[in-house]
Amino acid sequence: MKKIMHLMLITAIAFFTASHFSVHAHQASSPQLTSEAAILIDGKSGQVLYEKNAQQKMYPASITKIVTAIIAIEQGNLLETVTVSENATTTDGTRVYLVEDEVVYLERLVQGLMINSGNDAGTAIAEHIAGSEEEFAAKMNQFVREEIGAENSNFTNPHGLYHADHYTTAYDMAIIAKYAMQNETFKEIAGTKEMEWNGEGWETTIYNHHRLLWDYEGTTGVKNGFVSQAGFTLVTSAEKEGTELIAVTLKAPTAEISYDDTGKLLDYGFANYYTGEIGEDKVFESTDGQEYQLGANAYVTLAADTTMEKEVDEDFLVVRGDDGSVLLEKELIPLEDPSEIEEENIELNKKEDAEVEVQQTNWLQRLLSLFNF
Repeated sequence: MKKIMHLMLITAIAFFTASHFSVHAHQASSPQLTSEAAILIDGKSGQVLYEKNAQQKMYPASITKIVTAIIAIEQGNLLETVTVSENATTTDGTRVYLVEDEVVYLERLVQGLMINSGNDAGTAIAEHIAGSEEEFAAKMNQFVREEIGAENSNFTNPHGLYHADHYTTAYDMAIIAKYAMQNETFKEIAGTKEMEWNGEGWETTIYNHHRLLWDYEGTTGVKNGFVSQAGFTLVTSAEKEGTELIAVTLKAPTAEISYDDTGKLLDYGFANYYTGEIGEDKVFESTDGQEYQLGANAYVTLAADTTMEKEVDEDFLVVRGDDGSVLLEKELIPLEDPSEIEEENIELNKKEDAEVEVQQTNWLQRLLSLFNF
């Protein structure tokens, strides 16, 4: 049987923005926002559903900590202990009041970073992972560009305190959050509403600073921020009926407006779109009878009350919307023909039988030679 090589899965995504979907009479108009920049994406497919100045470079403030946390989780060992430096304890801004030479698990620092927005925890993480904040910033920039594709961001520190060269975009933060929320450990920490904090310098209950965890049904995370140069920044993920959305708002004049704008984005997304899932094990058949599978789940974003049409074009799955527009084009993995598998098994069994026969013959000859036959 000719061997079928596993094809490298590539995603040739021809996603379109919301304006390409069929508009229905019941659909709400695009939200009117006060925040200077904003974006809404499908958290599974990555489809952009709304954007306002989404590629404009902005100061992120503490939403920077999303990057710090996911690097710590993926590249560090959360069960390792970290010895807190004097430098970490003197970091400005919001803290979890770490004490010099205090020994803390890395996981605890990530929790303090994301739940209570501890800048001191951010510095301690950076020094533990990379030796210094400067080296960690270089790691942050490499990570978001190479692993996530965020090309228009530059980070100079792990916590988001103002620096003229510390910037991002709404789009970059959306895809960074999408990547991070696929990690179950990150998602659990980002969605934790409260936890007991028993440190050497502080014993209290810390509460997540992201208020929509209480105020918007379905919210699962992720982070808020503020410095005067950035205004109020907010990254939010929410899930309803299998659809996950990620909203980013940057430079809102007040915290209330950042939350209000985010609520408008989420309401708009859930009212007008849903996520269609195509399972990795689903079998597709071409016109010549060849069977295929995806090898990994695939997602497409659809306008409300519409469906998707799937067809096999050579070795690709093509997914179209009701209006005929291409929503997804993804390479497929051919499945082996059962008859060919059976033929190969027969040949393999014959080969194995022949090898056994030769071994038995050789064994018999050696045995006979011992008795001089």
